[in-house]
Amino acid sequence: TFVMAEENLSAVLYSPGDLRLVHLPVPEPGPNDVLLQMHSVGICGSDVHYWQHGRIADFVVKDPMVLGHEASGRVVKVGPAVKHLKVGDRVAIEPGVPREMDEYFKTGKYNLSPTIFLCATPPDDGNLCRYYKHNANFCYKLPDNVTFEEGALIEPLSVGIHACQRAGVTLGSTVLICGAGPIGLVCLIVAKAMGASQVIITDLFPERLALAKELGADFQLKVTKEVEPKQLAKNVEDSLGVQPHVTIECTGVESSIQTAIYATRSGGVVVVVGLGNQMVTLPLINAATREVDIRGVFRYRNTWPMAIAMLASGKVDVKPLVTHRFPLEQVVQAFETTRQGIGIKVMLKCDQKDQNP
Repeated sequence: TFVMAEENLSAVLYSPGDLRLVHLPVPEPGPNDVLLQMHSVGICGSDVHYWQHGRIADFVVKDPMVLGHEASGRVVKVGPAVKHLKVGDRVAIEPGVPREMDEYFKTGKYNLSPTIFLCATPPDDGNLCRYYKHNANFCYKLPDNVTFEEGALIEPLSVGIHACQRAGVTLGSTVLICGAGPIGLVCLIVAKAMGASQVIITDLFPERLALAKELGADFQLKVTKEVEPKQLAKNVEDSLGVQPHVTIECTGVESSIQTAIYATRSGGVVVVVGLGNQMVTLPLINAATREVDIRGVFRYRNTWPMAIAMLASGKVDVKPLVTHRFPLEQVVQAFETTRQGIGIKVMLKCDQKDQNP
């Protein structure tokens, strides 16, 4: 039988800039929950933003909050109503769990439910800790050939899957991706897996574009802040030879969203993934008169089974995204590394006895 360590070391944000490691009680799983011994947790830009600023839009950190939502772990205790998981199972965690069976739930768009539980979105605690309980229906068993780190990377990968689905990426699509950070790169990986024939990706940093090339980008375009959006759109067309069917905007920067609209061919789709200012000025009439659809995404839905199948089959490789690893005890250093933009994905290792990928 599993003997629980007394301590549940957790990364708790108290206020902007005040991130501490504290011991919290080990939670007791409810009837439909599993208790997980956490293994790998990736740091997301949103975690860093809460740490730096204490809020994202209307989500404000008012009470101490455990960070982390890109995660995998091992089942150590099972609620009495849980049938599909057992102690010892390795699982990936989908962090958004609907609290009620509302119209969004019924139509399969549960991510849009206004009362959804979201790990590490105030006031809901995340899972950057040793032990964490979660609804078992939102924990997905990992096959033996999928690592814990790949399991944790399903969360960002899911953003890419949902964005590409919303964009209608399909066999032969030409795709522009604005931004080669973690989300831009997963959008690239997924677009290629979904059959995109040519993908062009833009970024300010050459080292990110170099990784994009390794991950399968057909064209890389280094941008500077000085180039006007219309000119940048022209540069994209010159590189590709055509205007892209689809543009996936991952920066949230106003000028970049403008570029996305100008660059997309008439009748195409722009998907806005990156979040910046609440109000942005866009060439909306240009989009409207050319029938360019502008679509938003909010996280993901129904993507974990697909992602696990893609990873298990080897059709998708996310391993190169992990550039840094830290034990949970070095959480502040890990956050600092992410904030400075060194590398791509920083992974925290929460199991003292197993620090392997």
